[in-house]
Order: sequence, then C-alpha cells, then structure tokens
Amino acid sequence: MALLAGCGGGPRAAAEADGAEAWTPLLDAELSEWRTYLSFRHAPGYAGEPPVGADGQPVAPVGYDTDPDGVFSVVMEDGEPVLRISGEVYGSVFTRREFADYHLRLKVRWGERVWPPRTELLRDSGVLYHSVGEPGVDWWRSWMLSQELQVMEGHMGDYWTIASSAADIRAFPPEGDLDPIASVRQPFRPFGGGSPNGGFCLRSADHESPPSEWTELELIAVGDRSVHVVNGHVVMVLARSRAVVDGVEGPLTRGRVQLQSEAAEVYYKDVEVRSLARMPDAYAGYFDQP
Repeated sequence: MALLAGCGGGPRAAAEADGAEAWTPLLDAELSEWRTYLSFRHAPGYAGEPPVGADGQPVAPVGYDTDPDGVFSVVMEDGEPVLRISGEVYGSVFTRREFADYHLRLKVRWGERVWPPRTELLRDSGVLYHSVGEPGVDWWRSWMLSQELQVMEGHMGDYWTIASSAADIRAFPPEGDLDPIASVRQPFRPFGGGSPNGGFCLRSADHESPPSEWTELELIAVGDRSVHVVNGHVVMVLARSRAVVDGVEGPLTRGRVQLQSEAAEVYYKDVEVRSLARMPDAYAGYFDQP
C-alpha cells in the first residue's frame, strides 16, 4: 500500500506492526462472498416516496438474490474476475459477512452506460460500510443503514449519511451555498443526525484516475473511526460513527459492505479485506485534535 511504503522495513513490516492480518480476496467468478438486492428503476423527478404503478398502488421491489436484467455479473479480464454493475436498477451487491476493524481496498472504473434518472448527470455508485438491517430504509429505498464512501465522477471519497447514520468529520463547515469540505487541518464537526452541517461532505481533493483507468479506493475502519483513501491520498477522516435505531443513538462500528447500483455502469476488481488490531500508525495521527 502506498501510504505504508515509506515505513521502516517496508509495507509488510508496517502491516505486521499494526497487527494486520493477510489480505483475503472477496471477489470470484461465482460472487460466492456476496448477495444481491434490487429495488426499483427510479424515474426523473423521484422525490423519495415509494414508487407506484399505473394503478396508483405501491410497486414491490425486485428483492433479494433475483436479477432478471443481469444488473450484476462477473467478467474475466486478463484472467482475473471483474464485477460489472450495469446500474439499470437501483440496489446493491453486499457481503454475506459482517466486518469490523478492517482495511478494505478495491479498484473501480466507469463503464459507458447510464440510466434514468442520471442520463444527464455524473456517473454514480458507492461503497457503503457498516451496513446493518434491511435494505430500503434510505431516501432511494434501495440500501441498508450505513456510512458511504462515495464513488462518483469527480467525487471519489465524499461522505454521505445513509438513513439515520452520522459521523464527525475533520472538515470546513458549510457556508451559504458552499458545501463542507474535508480537511485534516480542521477540527472534527458533526454530520448527519440533524446537524446544521448536513449529511454530506466533499472529499478534500480530486485524486480520481482518468476515466478509462482504474482508481484504487481504500477504507480503513477501526472502532468508530474510519479513513477514506483515493489512489493513496487520504481524502476524509471520520470519527464517532453512529446511528439512530429505534429512536436510540448508538455506535455504528460493524456491518456488511454494499457496492451500489445507481443508474451508471461501473466495474470493480481486486476487492480485498484484512483484519486490523488497531488503527495503523500511518493514519492514527489524523485523529489527534489540532
């Protein structure tokens, strides 16, 4: 990993010093580590209400582990499995297992196709972590309660709250029409949970690769703290991950990983995870208060 390469003894020695275990691949040709959930084909003008049919009655979501349109598929490139998400129907592929205290890394590249309601908008997806409960609790009625590491053109590493999640982020506050921007030079500020800062924060800088190339994303999550990394650059530092469940606020520190289908074709590969005993030294300093 690029951020560990400069540590004494090299990346392996640094990983061992941080108590990290070996990497475990999560992607194979059968998607054996994953399940799927699909909700709806959202139309332009969607405003958060349950979709209804021509008869005015609510439309049922497609549901779990059924994919009549081939939204999720695995293709082989240079002998390795690559996950293709068409984006045609909103939903996600999500891990069968829950994770806590871990380092996730993966590579992402955009496809060509886009679907309503994003035909004239930026391509969009996302890595949702600490995902708990059932899908459909969010505004788009497609995903589990979770935290989001944004995957979007020009916005790799942004933060979004999903449903009732919240976190503190080192960031500049919003001002007027200006969005809050992550910065390790700023103190932690609350996002989500009714905070005046809102439930969204921009990554500190754009480190996305050119459109035809792979962008490497990393998520380091230990306890209630996490770090978003794009192509080796820290773009977001978060603490006090939490959520409101049944009216009670509590920590949100473990859960499944979801990869979103969100109206844009996207490819993922080299999806790997390893357990951590503590926050790696390369990132621990980001949580010291200024």
